[in-house]
Amino acid sequence: MEMIHSDNAPAALGPYSQAMRVGSLVYTSGQIGIDPAVGKITATDVAGQAEQVCKNLAAVLSAAGTDLSHTIKTTCFLAEIADFAAFNEVYARHFTGKPARS
Repeated sequence: MEMIHSDNAPAALGPYSQAMRVGSLVYTSGQIGIDPAVGKITATDVAGQAEQVCKNLAAVLSAAGTDLSHTIKTTCFLAEIADFAAFNEVYARHFTGKPARS
């Protein structure tokens, strides 16, 4: 196993890593819309927060030598179902390989 770290994504807030590589697979920890430059959530809407989440994930995957196009599964959580369309628009721009999703 290999721990993956990127300075371009928020540091883990607890005793866990941003990601781990096991063989040829990379397992990422959950992300929220924290802007790593300031250490807090700066976007006030779901689209802005989703955009930041995708940037954070891309940074972690880049540190592992891969990218979002190689994602095979995601799990997404929304506080409000009314935000689904705005979230989905951002998601579709970043996850072009259409990974499985929960």
